[in-house]
Amino acid sequence: MRLLVHNNDGDFGLTQFFDDIPPYAILSHTWGPQEVTFGDMMDGNGTRKTGFDKIRFCGEQARRDGLQYFWVDTCCIDKSSSAELAEAINSMFHWYRDAAKCYVFLSDVPTVDGEDQSHQLPWESAFRASRWFTRGWTLQELIAPASVEFFSKEGVLLGNKAFLERHICEITGIPAKALRGGYLSDFSVIERMSWSEKRETTCKEDIAYSLLGIFDINMPLIYGEGREKALRRLREEIDKASKGMKREDFSVSFSLSNISHIEHFVAREEELTEIHMKLNSDGSRRTVILRGLGGIGKTQLAIAYAKRHKDNYSAIFWLNIKDEDSLKQSFAIVTRQILREYPSAGRLSSVDMKGDLDEVIDAVKAWLSLPYNTRWLMIYDNYDNPKSAKNTDLAAVDIRQFLPESYQGSVIITTRSSGLENIQDSLKILSNTSNREGLENNLDAIKLAKKLDGLPLALATAGAYLDQAATSFSAYLRLYEESWAKLQITSPELSSYEDRTLYSTWQISFTHIERRNVLSAQLLRLWAYFNNEDLWIELLQHSVSKDPDWIRELVKDELSFQGAMRVLSDHGLVEVNKSSLELVESRGYSIHGCVHLWTIHVLNQKWDYSLARLALKAVALHAPSKQAKRPWLTQRRLLQHAARCFYIVSNGLVPDDVMTETYFSLGYLFNDQSKLVEAELMCQRALQGYEKAWGPEHTSTLDTVNNLAVLYATQGKLVEAELMYQRALQGYEKAWGPEHTSTLSTVNNIGLLYATQGKLVEAELMYQRALQGNAKAWGPEHTSTLDTVNNLANLYATQGKLVEAELMYQRALQGYEKALGYEKVVGPNHPNSHSLRESIRALATP
Repeated sequence: MRLLVHNNDGDFGLTQFFDDIPPYAILSHTWGPQEVTFGDMMDGNGTRKTGFDKIRFCGEQARRDGLQYFWVDTCCIDKSSSAELAEAINSMFHWYRDAAKCYVFLSDVPTVDGEDQSHQLPWESAFRASRWFTRGWTLQELIAPASVEFFSKEGVLLGNKAFLERHICEITGIPAKALRGGYLSDFSVIERMSWSEKRETTCKEDIAYSLLGIFDINMPLIYGEGREKALRRLREEIDKASKGMKREDFSVSFSLSNISHIEHFVAREEELTEIHMKLNSDGSRRTVILRGLGGIGKTQLAIAYAKRHKDNYSAIFWLNIKDEDSLKQSFAIVTRQILREYPSAGRLSSVDMKGDLDEVIDAVKAWLSLPYNTRWLMIYDNYDNPKSAKNTDLAAVDIRQFLPESYQGSVIITTRSSGLENIQDSLKILSNTSNREGLENNLDAIKLAKKLDGLPLALATAGAYLDQAATSFSAYLRLYEESWAKLQITSPELSSYEDRTLYSTWQISFTHIERRNVLSAQLLRLWAYFNNEDLWIELLQHSVSKDPDWIRELVKDELSFQGAMRVLSDHGLVEVNKSSLELVESRGYSIHGCVHLWTIHVLNQKWDYSLARLALKAVALHAPSKQAKRPWLTQRRLLQHAARCFYIVSNGLVPDDVMTETYFSLGYLFNDQSKLVEAELMCQRALQGYEKAWGPEHTSTLDTVNNLAVLYATQGKLVEAELMYQRALQGYEKAWGPEHTSTLSTVNNIGLLYATQGKLVEAELMYQRALQGNAKAWGPEHTSTLDTVNNLANLYATQGKLVEAELMYQRALQGYEKALGYEKVVGPNHPNSHSLRESIRALATP
């Protein structure tokens, strides 16, 4: 490799290295009319050309960065030698990758561009329009180096690759992961090829040669063969490189088992055709957004598309993006779908489904980003609360965090426009749901379809009512007009015509339901205080003598509960919930989000504190203990209802005086599911209640104090955590004694806190106290004792006491394997055992 070097006289010279190449800087730029060539440097004529200014800039900047050597493509390659040129082009990516610094000189970007736009930097528009982003060779010069710095035509630093990442991603369409040094093999061939689609090269063949490093291949150069032949040879070399590698079949069986769908949904042919055209892809990312008001049939349209075109995709996955918790659980379902087909699918096979679902999400995204896995379809349903600068709702979701990073696959997003424009489509829905035929000639049916303005959910509800009641279309129209007029008076906040249309149809159905089954009507009222999805019988079976008679009657047995639900289902207001594939209790029921809003704003116009308290108590009492069967499944199932509880509590919609135990249980639930903000509020409310009811030194109060300390430590609020731990410790010592296991658990936690704060001496004292106490209370081989042994080992390692650390690690490892049977039950590769082995191995490494 030939490099430029600073001479003692301040000039530059060329020197060649075959081995042990020193650290060097490298220049990236666009070629102009007077570039300095290798020949110019050799005969000393280089300084006369304008291109020498770039070379001087690179050399001076390298010197400022402490680098003696630097490389510029115009003059460091002898292009008169075809052999040297071929070697250089095949090595180019590696030369840029191995550079200590890469300087991008933007000759068309002045530091000040004369624009007065306060929302952007003065040079930003010129930067985005720079010719540098349109050239073929600069693609690898952007991706390969770890350090890339951008300079204006005056040599002023504009920022590095990390600082300008958002701009670069928007300009180039290259994912951030690729810019940050991610493995290029993680991106499909089609995606990597797409990065160069809008780039140009002076020599036609160079559009292929400039991609050699992007695909980590080599091939001979044949200038004059033309662009297409060069690209064909490139593809052949890519295929050769992949021969012998297992080309995975990413097919996953199509299923709608976890999605509620209408068998006789009337699909709009024009829309289905348009979706198909927009998603027709060569493997690069294609996205379709289905917008519209709730109840117009967006979800059913997406389902109809998936059913019709399922053979076009290797896998179709459905995700509920109503909120972050629902979305995370959807990713868990997707994981199980993939693992059923591919039990050893990379990272997916090793993720802990019981733990933090963020790891599950990352693993699914990685699987979807694998090379050649380009034919999947992801449907993100109910994206009604997107995160934006104007949306300050904490529950808002940023979908970008949940999209695969590789630019491949197909995406459909449904989000909250008018309904069916074709009256025949409306009549088909009425006919299917009412089980009445010949409606195309029924003037009253046509009038009703027009009155409901083509809203599928309103049409389906009206049809379900007509199926249940011996009522004519004209009679239903009269009822509808009466209900609509009543809504205008009783619900003036409903300014939307669509809302009034939907709510009127449900009000008619509710009146009929109330006459048919009082329990069904009461259940629908109660539902306003839960989440709209997945309400099941066991969740409500915590009623006591003080509860209303109707709730105890509703859940006394399966027959009573299912009977009430069946009436609601007959009227099209509820459906069997299919969002969870793994249940430890009965399958639940769900209501459409629009119906849920109606139960909140119309059916419960006056807030019912007793129903709110009933809902909170049900969720809290149903939170499983750690000894329960697969408790994490029930916890996740409860989480969406707990979020509704959090809204009720945080907005003061329930009295505090009788809810202490409820707050305590909800705090535990939120904490176990890493919802720390919610857990903190619940623990604080529980603490206030316990202090008022039992006093500051009661053990229930102290348990809550200890829980708050754990929360504060997890949140990084170390001062607050220490104060709470100390209060809990003093209280436990007084109530239980210094050697009680609850006391010792807090001692161990304080040790962990001190270690985090860097108070290593204090941490060691706490660990030693906890170790001695646990060994006495539980025995030397109990897991509580071993946990403290492991904590001590970590502390000794931090202190540099490696001998003591290794002894403790060995003791913990042997104890865990004996106590928990790792070798016999789950094997020596269990995460805890593995982490200890890694710690011991690290200590043994010089």
